[in-house]
Amino acid sequence: MQAEDRLWTELHGLVDSLPPNLVGEPGYFEEGWSAKDLIAHIGGWLAEAGAVLEQIRFGTYRPEDVDIDATNAQVYAAMRDVSFTDIRSQGIAARNRMLRAWRSLPESSAEADRWISKAGPEHYEEHLPRLREWVKEVGAA
Repeated sequence: MQAEDRLWTELHGLVDSLPPNLVGEPGYFEEGWSAKDLIAHIGGWLAEAGAVLEQIRFGTYRPEDVDIDATNAQVYAAMRDVSFTDIRSQGIAARNRMLRAWRSLPESSAEADRWISKAGPEHYEEHLPRLREWVKEVGAA
């Protein structure tokens, strides 16, 4: 979890370093995502992981194939008109819920560890290289 905390801190530090008027500007991602959209995207997956961990805890989890593209599109559509302040708060709350659910598990679980990793550190690492570039691009402009 040290990696999760370190990468989370870096991700938010980079987004927070952007001028407020550029957080919602498209360009972070080729599909037209902004840094705000990235934080909404990550928050959505953290929320999903928190829900799954609760299901694992109570024995109601049933592994299913998740349509990643459909989930990403749903989160984008639901959050695109939400303010960055609200999106950031939602992401923080989703992360806290995920971590609380993870700590509440009675025992370690490969499926729980997979969800933590995929929604947390692996997911952050997937997006950090482009975010670092985007912050440099915006800073240079």
